[in-house]
Amino acid sequence: MLATGYPLWDVVVTTLSIVLVAIWLMLVFHVLADIMRSHDLSGPQKASWVIGILVLPLLGTLIYLVARGGSMHERDRRIAQTHQADFEEYIRRIANSKE
Repeated sequence: MLATGYPLWDVVVTTLSIVLVAIWLMLVFHVLADIMRSHDLSGPQKASWVIGILVLPLLGTLIYLVARGGSMHERDRRIAQTHQADFEEYIRRIANSKE
């Protein structure tokens, strides 16, 4: 009885809309995290990027990806290498303390 007023195509469109909004939100949070961990931006530059993304979310995110998206993977790689080095140092320290 409940599904009689909601055709299958509407279910597909609704599901697709929810998935696209979820992907877009993940992108916005990833861009905001990239802004915060970017060492080459000053405080006012970071603030202006965040304000731009909060005021015009879709346009601000797209402009950020065009302007600074090419170096996002470099910052991600650098952070991953730092985490890996810290983990390896931790393992060495723990292994040496057991001897």
